Amino acid sequence: MSGEASEPPVASPRTPRPGIQKSSGSVAKKGDRGAKEKPATVLPPVGEEEPKNPEEYQCTGVLEVDFAELCTRWGYTDFPKVVTRPRPHPTFVPSASTSEKPTVDDQQLSGSCSLNSLESKYVFFRPTIQVELESDDKSVKEIYIRGWKVEERILGIFSKCLPALSQLQSINLWKAGLTDETLTTFVALLPLCSAALRKVSLEGNPLREQSYHKLMAADSTIAHLSLRNNNIDDHGARLLGQALSTLHSCNRNLVSLNLGFNHIGDEGAGYIADGLRLNRSLLWLSLAHNRIQDKGALKLAEVLRPFELTHTEVVERRRLLLEKGLQERSPSPSTSRHGDSKTEREKNQLMGVSSFALVDKTDKMQAMKTPKGLGKKKEKLGEVVKKEEKSGTGQSPTQGTPKKEDSTKASKGKVTIPEQKPGKGKGTKSGSKEKRSILPESELLGEATEVVNPLLEPMEHRDGKVFMPGNKVLLHLNLLRNRITAVGLEAFLTAVQYQAQFSKSKSASKGPVGLLGLLLAKNHFSPQCPAYTAIQEMMLPRDPISKAQHREEEAMASS
Repeated sequence: MSGEASEPPVASPRTPRPGIQKSSGSVAKKGDRGAKEKPATVLPPVGEEEPKNPEEYQCTGVLEVDFAELCTRWGYTDFPKVVTRPRPHPTFVPSASTSEKPTVDDQQLSGSCSLNSLESKYVFFRPTIQVELESDDKSVKEIYIRGWKVEERILGIFSKCLPALSQLQSINLWKAGLTDETLTTFVALLPLCSAALRKVSLEGNPLREQSYHKLMAADSTIAHLSLRNNNIDDHGARLLGQALSTLHSCNRNLVSLNLGFNHIGDEGAGYIADGLRLNRSLLWLSLAHNRIQDKGALKLAEVLRPFELTHTEVVERRRLLLEKGLQERSPSPSTSRHGDSKTEREKNQLMGVSSFALVDKTDKMQAMKTPKGLGKKKEKLGEVVKKEEKSGTGQSPTQGTPKKEDSTKASKGKVTIPEQKPGKGKGTKSGSKEKRSILPESELLGEATEVVNPLLEPMEHRDGKVFMPGNKVLLHLNLLRNRITAVGLEAFLTAVQYQAQFSKSKSASKGPVGLLGLLLAKNHFSPQCPAYTAIQEMMLPRDPISKAQHREEEAMASS
């Protein structure tokens, strides 16, 4: 505010400036520049008192009122206004507004007519905060900021007024001049917002340090993230790939990631592929309009079919298996103490065969004095590994266990499961094609989150090597307009053939089945390439959109 008070005398012809001059007192009139700087030394204490008022202000949940009031209390004289986002269709509305303008302009001079026409022409480019409202209660559900720089102070105001928006679902910042510092502030703001906020779009905001991975932290609740046109190169792709998954951490909430129109090459595509090795939540990935060639395409295709585990991954898998076996045997003293009576054992038998197996196992472990107990204990230890292999498919080894098992599941950090169940319910109620196609995605995501680590999935052992079945959770992969040739196409054809064969097997009756959409057009190969036509033929019956169109065509033909 001190800067605003020192600038007005320079731009005195503007209308907002005289008001600031009056507020600065008689000291800042038409003196020299040294005299004008004196009020600037007096105003900072006032500016220090003003931020206390925004803290006392209680937001009402009406963004237009709250944002304007907080900006005024922070000392802003000219700030963006909150307006309703213009609808894309209504072409008749501008004609109506232009037809009304001549009736107003006829009462004014011709000079004012030209001025009004200029103002109306550039009103679109004025900084505004566009919002999209709910149809029923008119609450804000989406926020759009386009083409003006969002500074630290504006984010501070957002941190106070956005948490009051209980229905906020999406924030879109397009060419908002973000920096690595303001992005850190923005990331810290997101947990304060409503739990309904699941979509963030930061497009046209290139960062020097490319710290976009902060939006994909392990505790992030963002489900849909768009990072188009941000000049992300291989260094940024490495950070994003590590945010997707590493050997010891994994993002469990991100469902879709748009990295189109960036500068990702083969090395960056390899980093993204490494992130997909152990990630079982991402369903939709776009790498369109990048610089990926055959080397990067081979890396991405390798993740979609069985691939060999590295030495560190094999060691980590063995450690996880041992830990899981110890966790399942840890409640044995408590269960065995109370499970000696016949009535308790009968109750456990009613709970199911799997729960009875666990309780019986713990009883036998405590009764180690007899040789029978020792023999059965070894058998049960063998069953533990089998159950762990089964649990890798996304199903719990004890589906009918009592509440003790549920509490252990909750203690393993499965926070995302209750968030996805309402989404699955909404999908069943809806009748639209989009929600029907999203329904299996939410189901697959719900099953994937039950797995503590994909390294516990059933593996294949060949020639002394361990092979993971591959990532079959990813449903859509967009690689349009890259630099892939027929060599990369052959790798994707092999991956698609494997997933198609797997989907027909009995083991795929429950759980993810692999890609439903693979876009490879506009690359460096001929559209008549045999591998490309084979991929299209195999993906056509798997694509849910083409299936729906085929059903509609059949219904129209039958009618």
